[in-house]
Amino acid sequence: MPKPYSIGVDLGGTNLRVALVSRKGEVLKKIKEPSTGDIFESLKKAIQGLLSPEVEGVGIGVAGVVDREGKKVIVSPNLPEINGMDFKKLGFRVPLYVENDANAAALGEATMGAGKEIKNFVMLTLGTGVGGGIIHKGKLLAMAAEIGHMSIMAEGEKCFCGNLGCLELYCSARAIIGAATRSLEAGAESSLREVTQGNIYRVTPEDIYNAAMEGDNLSREVLKNAGKYLGVGIANVINIMSPDAVILAGGLIGAWNIYVEEAIREASKRAFKSLYQKVSIIPASLGDEAGVVGAASLVFQS
Repeated sequence: MPKPYSIGVDLGGTNLRVALVSRKGEVLKKIKEPSTGDIFESLKKAIQGLLSPEVEGVGIGVAGVVDREGKKVIVSPNLPEINGMDFKKLGFRVPLYVENDANAAALGEATMGAGKEIKNFVMLTLGTGVGGGIIHKGKLLAMAAEIGHMSIMAEGEKCFCGNLGCLELYCSARAIIGAATRSLEAGAESSLREVTQGNIYRVTPEDIYNAAMEGDNLSREVLKNAGKYLGVGIANVINIMSPDAVILAGGLIGAWNIYVEEAIREASKRAFKSLYQKVSIIPASLGDEAGVVGAASLVFQS
């Protein structure tokens, strides 16, 4: 008889989230901590704390390229300390499934969130980096979908992945912080100096958005510029995949009215009109639970 629960793991570039999830997609218990220190031991301890005889299995979503059959991380550009991590060594005697974290989040939205009624969509997760997941005919496509590492500038900056000019270098949270910090280093006037009490290296995307909403020109320029590059990426996705929707997730969608709206304007200029007109660009609805719900769904769907 099928068991009522599974454990979903979302191992991202900033946080580790582990949750006990029901077959209805309800998150019953959740553990969240920074992705620092001994990540493998933190993960093992968190899973152990939620494991019971009623758990069907464990699904793990990881920021990076994964070996699904071998249950390993091949490479994680934003979390290099987990490169080569072998999840079989966790040692739990329940079925284990491994997937890219953005793919898992896309499955979560397809199962319980904004994509529940949409057969074909592309998910972009906008956080420390930029991840992607593709749902086609209601099913998750088992591919890398590393949309954040499409090169949009042939001679651009060097990315952590080794490529040049990757999309996430220009529109991720890390990119937004970097752009603001460089301008402040160059002496630009901004209320961010007061917000950070003079330590400009402590600035966060939330600080930048709040300052932008209060009229800070530097912050608005940084967010709009990042949004423009995101729009380039979205246009490329539309032209290649012709999805019914592009669903945006992650902490940066909190700046929708500046950052994402600029992206939508840019995408509308660059994508084929006939394809753009049939696409909805919408926010994810599960928030930071999309990854754990999707990872748990890997277990249930198997």
